[in-house]
Amino acid sequence: MSWVPNLLLVPPVHRAVQARYRGYRSAGVPVFTAFFTTSLVTMGWIFLRFESPAWQKVLADRDYWFPHISSRRPRPADIVRYFLQVMWLLITRSEPLLKERNYSAGWSKLQQRYANWLQNLPQQLQDSGVKERSVQRLSRMNKRVRRALFIVASVFAGLLALLCISQPLELFAQFVFVLLLWGIAMIVRRIPGRLPRLMLIVLSLTVSCRYLWWRYTSTLNWDDPVSLICGLLLLLAETYAWVVLVLGYFQTIWPLNRQPVPMPADISTWPTVDLMVPTYNEDLSVVKPTIYAALGIDWPKDKINIYILDDGNRPEFKAFAEEVGVRYIARPTHEHAKAGNINNALKHATGEFVTIFDCDHVPTRSYLQLTVGWFFKDKKLAMLQTPHHFFSPDPFERNLGRFRQTPNEGTLFYGLVQDGNDMWDATFFCGSCAILRRTALDEIGGIAVETVTEDAHTSLRLHRRGHTSAYIRIPQAAGLATESLSAHIGQRIRWARGMVQIFRLDNPLLGKGLKLAQRLCYANAMLHFLSGVPRLIFLTAPLAFLLLHAYIIFAPALAIVLYVLPHMVHASMTNSRVQGKYRHSFWSEIYETVLAWYIARPTTIALFNPHKGKFNVTAKGGLVNEEHVDWVISRPYLLLVAFNLAGLAFGFWRLFYGPVDEIMTVFISLVWVLYNMTVLGGAMAVAVEARQVRQSHRVEIAMPAALARANGHMFPCTLQDYSDGGVGIKMRVPDQIKDGEQVVLLLKRGQQEFSFPCVVTRANGLYVGVRLVGLSTRQYTDFIQCTFARADTWALWQDGFPEDKPLDSLRDVLMLGLHGYQHMSDYAPPVFRRILLGFTTVSLWIMSFVPHGVGNGRNSVAKGTVA
Repeated sequence: MSWVPNLLLVPPVHRAVQARYRGYRSAGVPVFTAFFTTSLVTMGWIFLRFESPAWQKVLADRDYWFPHISSRRPRPADIVRYFLQVMWLLITRSEPLLKERNYSAGWSKLQQRYANWLQNLPQQLQDSGVKERSVQRLSRMNKRVRRALFIVASVFAGLLALLCISQPLELFAQFVFVLLLWGIAMIVRRIPGRLPRLMLIVLSLTVSCRYLWWRYTSTLNWDDPVSLICGLLLLLAETYAWVVLVLGYFQTIWPLNRQPVPMPADISTWPTVDLMVPTYNEDLSVVKPTIYAALGIDWPKDKINIYILDDGNRPEFKAFAEEVGVRYIARPTHEHAKAGNINNALKHATGEFVTIFDCDHVPTRSYLQLTVGWFFKDKKLAMLQTPHHFFSPDPFERNLGRFRQTPNEGTLFYGLVQDGNDMWDATFFCGSCAILRRTALDEIGGIAVETVTEDAHTSLRLHRRGHTSAYIRIPQAAGLATESLSAHIGQRIRWARGMVQIFRLDNPLLGKGLKLAQRLCYANAMLHFLSGVPRLIFLTAPLAFLLLHAYIIFAPALAIVLYVLPHMVHASMTNSRVQGKYRHSFWSEIYETVLAWYIARPTTIALFNPHKGKFNVTAKGGLVNEEHVDWVISRPYLLLVAFNLAGLAFGFWRLFYGPVDEIMTVFISLVWVLYNMTVLGGAMAVAVEARQVRQSHRVEIAMPAALARANGHMFPCTLQDYSDGGVGIKMRVPDQIKDGEQVVLLLKRGQQEFSFPCVVTRANGLYVGVRLVGLSTRQYTDFIQCTFARADTWALWQDGFPEDKPLDSLRDVLMLGLHGYQHMSDYAPPVFRRILLGFTTVSLWIMSFVPHGVGNGRNSVAKGTVA
């Protein structure tokens, strides 16, 4: 350390610098990097006075402000990363972060005043009497006059919107227009409440409608057949996306958030319920927890009948049913799959209500008391649905390592869409975790059998008959997600085919019995599964220009930026506000890309031949013994990557050797191709199947418990995880329990205490694993009630996800794409391995300079091993 000038540093600082240098070297930092970083820090202490209170506050919060830059292992380019992050923070730091860190923010105070004014506006209007006077004036008006005023106002608003959407503008005027709307959106997006959300939707629709109008009127090349065909294909895909966007806003504009209705105090008035568990080829170990949970449901025992509907006619299932005291029904023929199985059971069941659980869905003990109350309040209510919740990771969560870090694929539907449907009385029956009124079910002839999505078709028929539906967004059951990507895709293919079959055979837009809102909700659900072909078009559209020189958007490059970019930004910003709690931004890109190739063909066939296709059962409870690439599933992604690589090569060639006036268009196309390639990389990352070696999935929890020896000695402990066969425990004092020891596990549910015989399978200091042995039916039921069937277990999971931050989500998706190529390089031939490793290394190094959101705790994906 002789290079440190002693004259410039007092001894304590000199020693601190030496300690920092030695710390870097002990952490494995190369000599030059350690020397360079220590020199920069030393210069900072000399010239910037790091010892000042202001700098000390920043240094204390270093990990908060610079979460992607390691202080223990510096890199030579960290000075650039610090500079870019500081510039980014100066531009984007938001009010909640400023408030949290107690920094001054004049802008945040102005924003808060605006938010308070909006929130208090309805009360101010009411206090001023404007609302009452308006109501009185309207009540004095003739009904026809009121209707005429409404029509005039609607026509005026429509004409104003049409003028705003269709008015042609010069490029500079368009820039000012979109900048104004973007500024309003940036002010509104952080304001709480539903009114700002509605304002964001209006702004998004304005920009998107204007974009689509411009596309139809100004961007088709009618002089070139190839450009026209490619341009029309892209325009049709964009029109589809716009329709889905508009219907999605309508569907989720005002979620109902229905709350449970208490049951009558007189238990004798409670109805009889038939609880049915259909099964076909699942293991008995998968079905057992569901039956044990059903046996413990808090409902009068003489008013509930539990049925195992075994379409596999297996003797061990019949023996198990007799052992635990539930009814067993099997049928000699197996037509119409699950729907036929349930309809056959309805011939034997006599309850006033029917509730159905898939064989892996474990109901909570409060399920019936939480749901049946609404049927007393609404006599026309035919079906009440609760969420499908999964305690095991689906292939996306497991293969990408995102379990309980990012909302899974189904969270959007069960967290927001169904709640929005409930507002419009359009809740879908989802085949499980639902209760139906038997008389309404008999009225439509039982479960629908004409399509492979019998559940949604059944609810459509109930709605056509004038019955109502309901949705309570409180998880009251939990089950197993699909173990492999191939099984997951197979399940989605069935859903997609079935919804298109309904669209053809019982189109919700046609026929009698449905309200307009119901028709739109059903239509949106069915259109959603037609996304395969449009998604493939988006993944290949820029190649039309790069490979075929076809102008898919026949407009100047600057005009493309001024119309396309605002449309995308507003849609992303609005969706983040509307659905950010249930799906993080840009993750739909990966979900839809993985499915696009596989649902495109069956949905297209179903449009022309709706009777083609059969029901396939989704496998549950399987194992993945070794990490491997599913080459069959990933083949289409590899083909699309190859096409995009060709487009990338042609694009770079044309960037240097093509016409000068096309450089900007080539650059835009290259950015589009690179984005598509990162999304395809994320799809390939999902295709790398992670190991799944547990037959019984572990559920994390923190619950007080105790272990007791045979001599009565008791050890208090904490239950850390559980499955249907054992638990993981953390002791207070280490090494108190030994392997192979017979113990008793003590758990509490409310004021009751339960004991379960166990054997210790592993003991490692504070951590102990035990396996349940020799449980009776009563004990097994009690164990399930203390763990899987607790009423509060799954409700807490919904609030555990971090807030959506679109830029951070975009970074996560891009990093996942790069890691997908990195994973594939491990299995690729040596020549391709070098190319993939070089590409991902360079890309990860470039991505390491991208600024991060502060203190978000979501940078595990974004950290790469780059220099």
